[in-house]
Amino acid sequence: MLAYNASMQNNLFSSLNPDAVLDAVDSIGLRSDGRLLTLNSYENRVYQVGMEDGPPLIAKFYRAARWSDAAILEEHEFIATLAEREIPVVPARLINGNTLHTAHGFRFALFNKQGGRAPELDRADTLQWMGRFIARIHAVGAMQAYQHRPTLDIQSFGVECSEYLLTHDFIPAELCEVYRGVVAHALDSVRRNFERAGAVSILRLHGDCHVGNVLWTDDGPHFVDFDDSRMGPAIQDLWMLLSGDRAEQTRQFNELLSGYEDFYDFDTRELHLLEALRTLRLIHYSAWIARRWDDAAFTTAFPWFNTQRYWQDRILELREQIALMDEPPLPC
Repeated sequence: MLAYNASMQNNLFSSLNPDAVLDAVDSIGLRSDGRLLTLNSYENRVYQVGMEDGPPLIAKFYRAARWSDAAILEEHEFIATLAEREIPVVPARLINGNTLHTAHGFRFALFNKQGGRAPELDRADTLQWMGRFIARIHAVGAMQAYQHRPTLDIQSFGVECSEYLLTHDFIPAELCEVYRGVVAHALDSVRRNFERAGAVSILRLHGDCHVGNVLWTDDGPHFVDFDDSRMGPAIQDLWMLLSGDRAEQTRQFNELLSGYEDFYDFDTRELHLLEALRTLRLIHYSAWIARRWDDAAFTTAFPWFNTQRYWQDRILELREQIALMDEPPLPC
């Protein structure tokens, strides 16, 4: 992975105007019709581009200095392999022998447009269906390891993220030491839960498998946006689909698992990681916003980020996570 350079990527995105987007698509031999719709995305820039000779395509322009070309191509290859096995994903289109293209200093890829709606996760059959397809993704993901993408671990998602927040003046001075103590306590609890789980297997994951990255049609789910794909434990792609109190999450997880284990075995020791991974994601999320704060899209979307109320809520959230990590894992 490239060393992250916030000013480099933010300055580059500021020059990504409609003309640059359309020129980039035209530069690889496609003919756009001039219609352009900006889609909701913060990490990258994503557009629906109208085409003269067919349905619109989705153009994804990658944030500079985040992933190397090799890491992006690994993701493309993983998704293509899933699609070859008739797993419902949306692979990057192969154009002129390549899936990753460059124009005007931007790296980009094109995808077919995939429609759909949010899955109804209160339905048992939906959860079972989701579980079956996630298991099939994991069965392919376990076949080989990423060489150019990182592993979801305590150091990168927890330690480095909390250090960044504590050394870049985002946390109000009067809350800084409180946050420092709470996040240290939380990370100690995370480590204990990883120790309880033991040496679980890691594999290639979707990495960000929440309801917003699943489009549901009459044919079932389509999994989109593998941008955060990395190595990690299987439960990472399951826990983000859970919500509600402990009893409700237990029901949801067991429905997911009843479908999942039709295609792939689940190591129940990973249940010790559920709240630990949730805690790491909470810390990582704040650092993700902080590292991109010079990007105007982030200051507009998250105006409350560097307020006292935001950090008071994060401190309370971590205290709640500490308590949850002391509880027994969900039964299954």
